[in-house]
Amino acid sequence: MRYCMPPDPNPSKPRFRPPPNSCDTHFHIFGPPDRFPFAPTRQYTPPAAPLEHYLNMAAVLGVERAVVVQPSVHGLDNTVTLDAIARMPGRFRGVARTDDKTPREELRRLHEGGIRGVRFNLLNRPAGNIALDVFDRVVERVAELGWSVDLHIDPRNLLEQERRMRALPVPVVFDHLARIKPAEGLEQPAFQLLLDLMKSDRFWVKLSGIDKICNLDLYSGSGLPYQEVVPFARCLIDVAPDRVIWGTDWPHSNIFLPGRTPNDGDLLDLLLDFSPDEGTRRKILVDNPAVLYGFDNQVFKP
Repeated sequence: MRYCMPPDPNPSKPRFRPPPNSCDTHFHIFGPPDRFPFAPTRQYTPPAAPLEHYLNMAAVLGVERAVVVQPSVHGLDNTVTLDAIARMPGRFRGVARTDDKTPREELRRLHEGGIRGVRFNLLNRPAGNIALDVFDRVVERVAELGWSVDLHIDPRNLLEQERRMRALPVPVVFDHLARIKPAEGLEQPAFQLLLDLMKSDRFWVKLSGIDKICNLDLYSGSGLPYQEVVPFARCLIDVAPDRVIWGTDWPHSNIFLPGRTPNDGDLLDLLLDFSPDEGTRRKILVDNPAVLYGFDNQVFKP
C-alpha cells in the first residue's frame, strides 16, 4: 500500500481577486477515517483531508463555491461527499461514484443530496477502471437525472473510445485536460481529438490536475511552474470558452515524493496566463460551473 503526501498547508494568496461565486469544480474530501472509513479495495492511502482543511484553503484563494468529487479511496460509499454538500448548503455540488448495481432509488437520493454527476476512470493501468459495459449501463441511468459524466481519461483511451464518447447522450466532462502530454505538442492526436470534441456543446473540460501532466523536472525554481500547459489551455478556451471550468484537485492525491505537491494559489494564478481576459475568467470560474452543476445566481454572503 502506498501512502500519499499531504497538501501544501500554506496556500499562497492569488495575484488576482476571483469574482463572487467563483467555483472550484474539482476537489476531494478524505475522511477523517474514524468517521468515513477508507475502502479496503483502495489503491493508496491518503492523509486525512477533512472539509475544514479545504475551507481554510478556499478562503485564502477567495473561492466561494465548489464541487466535491467522490474519491476512489472511499469507493462507492458517497457518504463523505454528501456530508460535505449538506454542511455547505447552496455552495457545494457533488460528483458521485456508482455502478450498474446502484438502485435508481439511491440515485434519486444522491440527486436530492446535491449530486450532479458521476465519475469514472478510463486509464491505461491495471486496476481501478470501469468496465465498458458497466459504464454504458450507468450512463443510461444517470441520463434520466440530467447528470454529467466526469471522465478521468488518458490520451490512449480517449483515442480508442472516440466513437463511444461521441455517442454519449449526456454532458461529458474531461478531467485534468484528458491528461494530455505537453511534451508531445499541440499537434498530438489526442489533443487534436479533444479540440474537435470540444466543438460540440456536450463536451466540457476541467483545467485541473495541471501538476499531473507537467514535468516538474523542467521547473528550475524561478517563476511560476506548469507553464508548458499554457498553450493547451488557451487552445481549449479559444474553442469553447463557455464549456471550460477550473479546479484545484485538492488535496492532490497520488503524490508520493516530497516537493511535488502543488501550491493551490499557484494553480489559481495560472488562470492569468490561460486567459488574460477578465470576462473569460469569469465564465470559467462562475458562469460555466453554474450552468453545468446547477448553481443559482445568488451571491454568497459570508
